[in-house]
Amino acid sequence: MLRNWIVRYWYSFSLTGLLIGTLFFAASLTPTLIPRNYLTQGVLSGCSAAAGYGVGFFLRWLWHYLGLPEPKARFLRISKIVAVVACAAIGLAFLWRASEWQNSIRSVMGLEPVDSVHPLEVGALALVTFVILITLARLFKITLYFVSRHLNRFVPKRVSYVVGTTIAVIVFWSIADGVVFRYGLRFTDSSFQRLDRLMPPDERQPTDPAKTGSAASLVRWQDLGRMGRSYVATAPTAAQIGALTGKPAKEPVRVYVGLQSAEKPQERARLALEELKRTGGFERSALVIITPTGTGWVDEQGIDPVEFLHNGDIASVAAQYSYLASWLSLLVEPGYGAEQARALFTEVYGYWRTLPKETRPKLYLYGLSLGALSSELSNELFEVLGDPYQGALWVGPPFPSRIWNAITTDRNPGTPQWLPEFRDGSYVRFTAQKNALAIPGAVWGPLRIVYLQYASDPITFFDAHAFYREPDWMKTPRGPDVSPELRWYPVVTFLQLVLDIAIGTTSPMGHGHVYAAEHYIDAWLEVTDVKDWSPEQVTRLKQHFIDARK
Repeated sequence: MLRNWIVRYWYSFSLTGLLIGTLFFAASLTPTLIPRNYLTQGVLSGCSAAAGYGVGFFLRWLWHYLGLPEPKARFLRISKIVAVVACAAIGLAFLWRASEWQNSIRSVMGLEPVDSVHPLEVGALALVTFVILITLARLFKITLYFVSRHLNRFVPKRVSYVVGTTIAVIVFWSIADGVVFRYGLRFTDSSFQRLDRLMPPDERQPTDPAKTGSAASLVRWQDLGRMGRSYVATAPTAAQIGALTGKPAKEPVRVYVGLQSAEKPQERARLALEELKRTGGFERSALVIITPTGTGWVDEQGIDPVEFLHNGDIASVAAQYSYLASWLSLLVEPGYGAEQARALFTEVYGYWRTLPKETRPKLYLYGLSLGALSSELSNELFEVLGDPYQGALWVGPPFPSRIWNAITTDRNPGTPQWLPEFRDGSYVRFTAQKNALAIPGAVWGPLRIVYLQYASDPITFFDAHAFYREPDWMKTPRGPDVSPELRWYPVVTFLQLVLDIAIGTTSPMGHGHVYAAEHYIDAWLEVTDVKDWSPEQVTRLKQHFIDARK
């Protein structure tokens, strides 16, 4: 019985689908931006094989629909046997080379090479994923035919197929939206919310009344959330800064308002402004408005360097807008971050511009990942031209970032997408692991914008058009941490980049979506126009952060 079912199941497969599915499976083993383990590779390969099978099935259907001659049954049986042998040979050949391809990424990122990509595990996971997806596709087909068959008694056959397809799409989308997205994301959101409220046993409320979260603070310690408490508690001390710079230093001012501190973005922004006033933030020489990532995280690799560069004479302020990881927040609540960023900027900038120009701090914006996208949207250029803030550092901007997209698309001819130059460099410049901000002949204007981005960052360089065309960043010259073995394949490269987004933070420090403090330093030097640091001091500061990670 089981044997008969397996035989029928096997003969139900499309020969064309199997061949193209195998080619897609093989192509999925080639490298993209982020190193993969056998688990992620197996799922990706299964999805790619299913996508290829779908393409082949469609081509087979089109052949039949056009009334072209059908091959004989005997020819089909022989062809399937030949196809199995050919598919197995192709699959094995590409699996044999998979470790070499993965090592081509690992080598440019400074990782140890792997001896094997565990081909048996990859093959098994790919097969399971493929079968699950094909089964779902067949359930969709059964639903379509069931509806069409009943409608065919009342409407023409082709009309019944159109209506049946529409109903099947609605049914499957409703199930996915209602079960997977709604309940899944609700569970994820509540889980992140509970995690955000956790109070690690070694975390103590600040006793210094000048600190946010202290007994004198306008913001309660428990309302800061896990990320806010970490941000406030881990600031470098004046002694630590002075020991490295050899100069008198101050305690940096760090203000943070958690999602539980107030219900609405405008209320959290006003609370942040009042706390910033209370802690003396406007009495420092520099003030940074930070838009955190989706979880509310402020990367210490990004903010610590600028506090050292200014000898602690600096303040920063941030407000949380979500509990979800940035990529999830980008999918389900992309407007939340922008709303909170705009509210905070409006409050802080509105008060800042009332202060005397000669005594007020220089004002800067900073955002990483989703924070960069939201920080971009916190203000319009025409709103601040009369009294502009001094600059912004936006790091790892997600691919939908509006300003980043416009500038990158309109970049100077001959400059690569991963490190573009724009006009005369007086308004915006780009940099990566190696400092690229010293553009010959370029002179900064009154407003300095710097983008720090890695060529291997999939959250920045994901391109939906990779489904059918090669992205610009794949063309030569390529970034220093992009595999020379990377090739574009229709559909497959798109699926690879989707996976890269999900695992973008698993890369080593200084690659992918994990930004290193030493690469921030040159960017902050330019944005905040630091003049009193020698090249030797800058090198020592970079080494300090490198050593701190060891």
